[in-house]
Amino acid sequence: MLDIKWIRENPQALDAALAKRGAEPASARLIELDEKRRRHIATLQEAQERRNAASKEIGKAMGAKDHATDRLKAEVAEIKLFLTSAEEEERQLDRALSDALSVLPNIPLADVPVGEDESANVETRRIGDLKNFAFEPKEHFEIGEKLGYMDFERAAKLSGSRFTVLKSQLARLERALGQFMLDLHTMEHGYTEVSPPLLVNDEVLYGTGQLPKFTDDLFQTTDGRYLIPTAEVPLTNLVREEILDIRDLPIRMTALTACFRSEAGSAGRDTRGMLRQHQFMKVELVSITDAEHSIEEHERMTSCAEEVLKRLDLSFRTMTLCTGDMGFGAQKTYDLEVWLPGQKAYREISSCSVCGDFQARRMNARYRPEGEKSTRFVHTLNGSGTAVGRALIAVVENYQNEDGSVTVPEALVPYMGGLKRIEKAT
Repeated sequence: MLDIKWIRENPQALDAALAKRGAEPASARLIELDEKRRRHIATLQEAQERRNAASKEIGKAMGAKDHATDRLKAEVAEIKLFLTSAEEEERQLDRALSDALSVLPNIPLADVPVGEDESANVETRRIGDLKNFAFEPKEHFEIGEKLGYMDFERAAKLSGSRFTVLKSQLARLERALGQFMLDLHTMEHGYTEVSPPLLVNDEVLYGTGQLPKFTDDLFQTTDGRYLIPTAEVPLTNLVREEILDIRDLPIRMTALTACFRSEAGSAGRDTRGMLRQHQFMKVELVSITDAEHSIEEHERMTSCAEEVLKRLDLSFRTMTLCTGDMGFGAQKTYDLEVWLPGQKAYREISSCSVCGDFQARRMNARYRPEGEKSTRFVHTLNGSGTAVGRALIAVVENYQNEDGSVTVPEALVPYMGGLKRIEKAT
């Protein structure tokens, strides 16, 4: 959430930033809401002061047996009635301003490229050579189904479209990828492993910005809780409503969880295979930092995600997203796109974002700088380290053999019990 004080002081900067994101100007409307709220608060304070003064006057009048006592009592009673309705109006005005602020996207950093959609994203670097095949490479679902280890028809019987049943060696490959990523991030990159709840309340989703704007992409349970769309949600909210010691920063956390998304608005896109699922596994990276180190932490987090793909010897490129393609809560985002030879295209496998204090304001998560009495909002970052299902797709397509088998990447062999080749059961 953006700071209304900053908006009052920088209305043109807000509208210019919203224009870069393809959104309508909002400063005038927000300042008007804030002015109305401020005027009402001033009226409320005046009434409270008059009530207090009149109450004191009643005591003096009663002591002096003054006939003004009844008039003063009537005035106090009238003020109390006014305050009851006025306090409710204050809550409504606060809510109106908060609701208006809660749907505003974050302000992009100055070095974020301006553009309307993914066509304006900028390639930052490209790593790894594309693999040459002596045959026409297949897509992952063709390979998986022929092996007998990837079943979409039975998954549809169980749950409908956009679900997959993995079996045998491909199920083990998915598990191996997740464990490999966790070990890399915890043992070499300094992240602390966390096993968070998969069900959260609406306040938690509000804190990271999924609510209220992205309700349609969430699965809600009958008791009002939600299945997490990403482990970013519970991990980031672990510091909500807390004041952290700056000496404890940065806090770096990682988790391997199932994620659940309704994929609202993606009808007709990636309907075959595992690329866009309602349920998928992902290793998430979350960092909580102070204001001075969040940009540096963003570069570090992105390099940690890149290292996963390097160890798997997968070709990928790192893209800086433009203002029109960037997520709601992000100040700046790098997408890692892995090469899929079956599709003959780069596809996103990780997204690493720095959010500044945008989420922290919603969560009221703060830290106290050393030697200062006042507190500041923490800065939050999140990234995929990486999406396990898409990593499986990339391994299957890049390590496929002409006979339909799949070579196991060297980094995963220990996690596969020494298995070096995934083959159809005989």
